[in-house]
Amino acid sequence: MSNNSNPNYFRLGVFVIAAIAVLISVILIFGSGQLFKKSFYVETYIKQSVTGLDVGAAVRFRGVKIGQVSFIGLTGDIYEKDIPYNERRQYVVVRMQIFGENVDVNQIQDFVKKGLRARVKSMGITGVNYVEFDFLPKTASENPELPYSWKPEYPVIPALPNQADEIISGIQKLIDGMNQLNIDGTQQKFDQLLGNLNILMAGDGKNNQGLINSVKDLNVILERIAKVTDKDELNVLMRELVGTVVALRQTVTTMQGDTQLTIENLKQTSEQLNEFSRIASQSPSSIIWGEPPAKITLPMNGNQTQSGVAK
Repeated sequence: MSNNSNPNYFRLGVFVIAAIAVLISVILIFGSGQLFKKSFYVETYIKQSVTGLDVGAAVRFRGVKIGQVSFIGLTGDIYEKDIPYNERRQYVVVRMQIFGENVDVNQIQDFVKKGLRARVKSMGITGVNYVEFDFLPKTASENPELPYSWKPEYPVIPALPNQADEIISGIQKLIDGMNQLNIDGTQQKFDQLLGNLNILMAGDGKNNQGLINSVKDLNVILERIAKVTDKDELNVLMRELVGTVVALRQTVTTMQGDTQLTIENLKQTSEQLNEFSRIASQSPSSIIWGEPPAKITLPMNGNQTQSGVAK
C-alpha cells in the first residue's frame, strides 16, 4: 500500500515545488525593480501619534515617491533600554528606505540645515498616511529638532508636527482660552454698557436730559425759526438794515465834503499869514505906519467872503 501511495506523494511534492517556483518568479518579476534598486536608509523622530502610518507606506518628496517606510517603533525599545522608564523620551522612530544612490551623512546634514523636513500627511478621507519630504527653511527656527542623547543608527531628518494634530491643538487652545474667559464679568460689563446707552438716549431724569429730549428741543428751535421766516419779520428786518446803511453812507459823504472845505479855508488862512510874515520881515515899519491890513473874515456855512481894506 505504501508503494502505491508513493507516486501521489511525488506528485504532491512536485506541485508544491512548482508553486513555490511560480511565487518566486512573480516576486522577482513584479518586485525586481525594488529588490535590485540601490537604496539607503534614514530615520526621523516624531513626538505625536502616527496612527494611520504603516510599514510599506510611501515616502514622497514634493509628491513624488522616492521610498517607503521600513520600520516603525519607539525610542524606548531601541535607544533607551538602559534609561529608567520614567525618564525615557519615547519618541516614535520611523525608518525609511530611500531609493537611489547612497547619500553621504554630511550631505543629509547639509540638507537639514537648508530646511529639509519630514512630515506625516494623510491621503484624504481614506485615513492612509504617508511621509512627505520638503525644504521648509522658515520652519527651522519655529520647529527646532527634537533633542536626543543617543547615537542614531541612520541619518536623522527632523520631523514637523502633523498638520491634523496642529489643527486639533489649535482648536484645543481656543477651547481652553474660552474656558478661561470670565463670562460673568463680561456679561456684567455688557449690561453696564447697555445701561449707559439707555441713559444716553433717554436721560437720567436729573441733569442729563438724554439724546431724545435734546433732539426734541432742537426740533422746537427749528420750528420757531421757520415761523419767523414765514411771517416776513426777517424781510422787515432786512429792509430796516438796508435803510440804516444808506443813511450812514449819506452821513459819511456829507462829512467828507465839509472836511474838504475846511481844509481849503485853512490853506487860504495859512497863505495870508505867510504874506503877513513876509511883509513884516522886509519892512517892519509898514506894519506900524502903514495902512491896516484887510480884515480877514472866516467863511461861515460854506460861503467865503472877503472884506475891503479899511481906509
